Amino acid sequence: QVQLVESGGGLVQAGGSLRLSCVASGSIFSINVMGWYRQAPGKQRELVAAIPRGGHTNYADSVKGRFTISRDNAKNMVYLQMNSLKPEDTAVYYCNANIGNTYYWGRGTQVTVSS
Repeated sequence: QVQLVESGGGLVQAGGSLRLSCVASGSIFSINVMGWYRQAPGKQRELVAAIPRGGHTNYADSVKGRFTISRDNAKNMVYLQMNSLKPEDTAVYYCNANIGNTYYWGRGTQVTVSS
């Protein structure tokens, strides 16, 4: 069994920054892709950023140049540095990890950006 736990969400003013963290624990041999998704009220969950193990990062167009994803393979952790936050970034942010043929999800952390 694998568990993902996010942290770092909160309330911030527009233009501010937050750093999200996610740690994976349990029966883990190797994590392929780690990523962050978000879901705003009334909207579908969408990919924010993804980072393969040792590979090329991928960002949603809406966050390019403002968000940076990184990972620490030794600690089974993934991070999302969010700068220049906008009210439209308000959502629940979920951590995702691909291990073998399974995708695991965290419970999410709320990010609220006030105008």
